[in-house]
Amino acid sequence: MANFAKSQQPQFSVDVYQNSYLPEGGREVNAIVTVTSTGGGTSGGVPLAGSTGSASTTAVVLMVDCSGSMDYPPTKMRNARDATAAAIDTLRDGTLFAVVAGTHVAKDVYPGNGRLAKADRLSKAQAKDALRGLSAGGGTAIGTWLRLADRLFGTTGVGLRHGILLTDGRNEHEAPEDLRAALDACAGRFTCDARGVGTDWEVKEVTAIASALLGSADIVADPSGLAADFTRMMENTMGKEVADVALRLWTPVDTEILFVKQVAPAVVDLTGRRTQAGPRAGDYPTGSWGDESRDYHVCVQVPQARLGQEMLAARVSLILPSPSAQEPPQTLSQGLVRAVWTDDLVASTAMNPQVAHYTGQAELARVIQQGLDARKAGDLDGATAKLGRAVQLATVSGNEDTAKLLSKVVDVVDAATGTVRLKAKVAEADEMTLETRSTKTVRVKK
Repeated sequence: MANFAKSQQPQFSVDVYQNSYLPEGGREVNAIVTVTSTGGGTSGGVPLAGSTGSASTTAVVLMVDCSGSMDYPPTKMRNARDATAAAIDTLRDGTLFAVVAGTHVAKDVYPGNGRLAKADRLSKAQAKDALRGLSAGGGTAIGTWLRLADRLFGTTGVGLRHGILLTDGRNEHEAPEDLRAALDACAGRFTCDARGVGTDWEVKEVTAIASALLGSADIVADPSGLAADFTRMMENTMGKEVADVALRLWTPVDTEILFVKQVAPAVVDLTGRRTQAGPRAGDYPTGSWGDESRDYHVCVQVPQARLGQEMLAARVSLILPSPSAQEPPQTLSQGLVRAVWTDDLVASTAMNPQVAHYTGQAELARVIQQGLDARKAGDLDGATAKLGRAVQLATVSGNEDTAKLLSKVVDVVDAATGTVRLKAKVAEADEMTLETRSTKTVRVKK
């Protein structure tokens, strides 16, 4: 069990890895920005304004699929109840929490008064009693579950808000645009981990929920594994201490940001989530943080310059919003992205190892998705080519977990060249696991 008792708030650091040299006429600058949060520190001796670290400033809503399909087999619903009970047991005392039963409508089953309960021995026991009343029946409209969770979170002034969502089926009882609208409404208001149990759910739906709400997505193919997975998720949630940290990019005149992506521990494109933060500055959401490190790939296009000229291509800052409008936001750490023009061919053509690694990891995620889509569409040659390239990239980068998942979908003839044969028969759970975990990356070997 994780140890959640922490006396001080985390410190943040920013490290920038790049090759700053550009050839004559060169305009594209790439950098990997590593953000690390370490607990037990303070920011300049002053506690972080938006940090929490205490249970009373953390809120969790558990959304449990109770649609009719959860009755097939009947053990699935029992496993979901047991998993939710295990997650409730993992809550720190003082954490605010609620349980939502999700069908084609959403119902607040505990505490049931439109608010959240405070976790203690009595409320945890009452919540687990309420779980015994959960039964399967009805349809699936996940957008209604998320909107109810948002309303419940809105009854508190808590900074750290986290949802855990379990589904076993496709979102068939609301239009895709209704789910999209719910995600847009909830983005930035709480984070959410999403899990698909069994094999009758839609991978792209579950991963879209996690991506939009800056959480994790995964498959639990065997429902008996739910309790262990829910416990791990809740331990991770209890380890979060700072909410709503933003990656702020300031760029000089005539410089364009081409993209901003989280590239570790998973690939998440943040480019379209920019919010303006003053002249030539924009904020990209990173969600909540505990003791952890994440990597971001920043790509900017700078104006042309003369050989020998040097410029600041971007300033990267970690920003914590202020608790009140009267106070300025807090800058937690900064890093600089530079550009220097040179006629030294060796210097300007060298690729930074971190940039090269994560460019390959982003391609790995992309070709797995393209290969699986081609396989489903009956394009076996296209699927073989894409999944072969995926095997090659996974091998080169040392992404052993992804390589193992690929080996369940293709027979590997030569990993180094990406020569593979599609397996004639693939278990649905294996294919869904590969698709769900395709965006998970490995870090650069030191």
